[in-house]
Formats: sequence, C-alpha cells, structure tokens
Amino acid sequence: MSPHVRGMLLLVLVTAIWGSTFAVVKQLTAELAPPVLIAWRFLIATLSLLPVLLLQRPKGAGERVNTPARSSLWRDGFILGAWLIAGYGTQTVALQTTTANRAAFFTALSVVLVPVWLVIAQRRKMPLTLWIALPLAVAGLGLLSWEGGAFVVGDAWALACAVTYAAFIVTLERMAHRHQPLPFTLAQLLGVTALAWVWAFLATPGQLMPPPDAWLPLLYLGVIATAVTTLLQTIGQRSVSAAEASLIYALEPVTASIFSYFLIHEKVGMRGLLGGALVVIATILSTKGQPEAHAETPAPAAED
Repeated sequence: MSPHVRGMLLLVLVTAIWGSTFAVVKQLTAELAPPVLIAWRFLIATLSLLPVLLLQRPKGAGERVNTPARSSLWRDGFILGAWLIAGYGTQTVALQTTTANRAAFFTALSVVLVPVWLVIAQRRKMPLTLWIALPLAVAGLGLLSWEGGAFVVGDAWALACAVTYAAFIVTLERMAHRHQPLPFTLAQLLGVTALAWVWAFLATPGQLMPPPDAWLPLLYLGVIATAVTTLLQTIGQRSVSAAEASLIYALEPVTASIFSYFLIHEKVGMRGLLGGALVVIATILSTKGQPEAHAETPAPAAED
C-alpha cells in the first residue's frame, strides 16, 4: 500500500471518530463548562501519549540534544496548539446552544474554507469551482439553520470553528514534514492543555472537577478522539495534501448525524438533508483545481 493511500485511509478513520464526538460533547456540556471540558480532555490525551513516546525513544537519546530542532518542535507545536484550542473551544461553546447535527454541518464549512485559505496564502486567483462552492455552502447552512429554528448564537460559534479549523489544516500541512509524528503530536497537545487550563482557571476557578459520570466520556474524548486522532492526522497529512484532506473531512457531518441519531436521538428532516447535501457538494467542489497531494517526504532525523 502506498504512503498516499495509507494516509487517506488514516484520515477516513479520523473523520469517523470525529463524527462520534459531537453527541458526546453535546451531552457533556450540560455538566461541564467548555474550558473545563477541553482542559481535562487534552490533559488526558497528553498523559495517554507520554508512555508511548517514552517507549519509542532510542537508547542513549537523552545524551543527544539538538537545541534548534527542539526549539522548532515546541514553537510549531504551540502554534498548532493555539489553532486547535480555537477550533475545539468554539465548537464546544457552540454545542451548548445548537444541536450536534447542526454544529457538525456548520463546522464542515471548514472544508470549503481550506481552499480559500490556500488561495489567500498563495495569492492566486480563486477558481470557478470555489466561486460556485461558496454560495452552495451558504445555502446549505441556511437550510440547516431554517430547519432547526432561528439562527442561534451556537451556530455563529460553529462557523467560527470552521474558520479556525481550516487554518489549522493548512498550517499542519506546512509543518507536518518538519518533525517526527509522535513528538510533534505531543507538542500540539501540550500547547492546547496549557492554554486550556489557563482558560479554565480564569473562567471557572471553582468548577474544575468533573462529576463521576463524566469520566468515561472524557476518557473516550481524551484518548481515542484526541490523542489517537491527532496522531493519525499528523501521520496522514505527511502524504496527503490539505485540499485532499479537507475532502475526506467532508464525511464528518455524515458520520456525526449517524452517531447523533443513535446516541442522543437527534433527527435530520428533509430541509436538513437537503442543506447537508448542499454542504457536502460544496466541499467536493471546493477541492477541485487544488494542488495534488505532495510526495511522501522522508522522515526527519531524530530531534532528541
């Protein structure tokens, strides 16, 4: 199996896991404030990766210190961590007041925004397919919002999540080749954890401990839906371009709707189905004419 195909399959798995998180987070927001939820989620994710990283360190690694490479690792990890907490934070806040289905489809706008970010960054003309995709996405989101009632503040937060997560995808593509996947994933998670705990202490200083029934979903979110998916995403985007990755991520609202139906019994009506279909069509159109996947880059030298 080629690295490109393997990377695409990893991203499909990541997308399916992501789809399950909307219903889980929606339920947890009834018990935990967003910054507390994110702080525990990423602390669990970080702690779950530490033993794996220590086991993979080669003998004598502690004797070799490459200071510039180490500095670059933590700098890049913190930058991506800042984009990640912006994405996870806005999405978690959104789920306090909007449904899991609507949040998933609104967040899917990030797939359309990835090519927009690339066009701006590369100072190129926007292709015709992207001009068509943008109004289709807006129309689809309008139908989704109409079906679930008036536009609520949670929908605005979900749109903010789309913008910030699109920036994360583009930034990750640029940085993924510079570092070994596992240390780089840990650096990202540590960045989010530090920022999240600062946010939690400032926003809800007396409400930091989760109730007993929240620990199991937090463990799922931390270990499977954060540590594992962030690692797999970092590995996958080493051989898959941001445009191709965004197309795979278009499956997220579909899987989110399936999980939301079975876990919390949310349903999508005809307007919602039509709106969701328009969003998915827009995401597919938005990737047309974008750069092909980059060739597999040799793994960088060990940084420790």
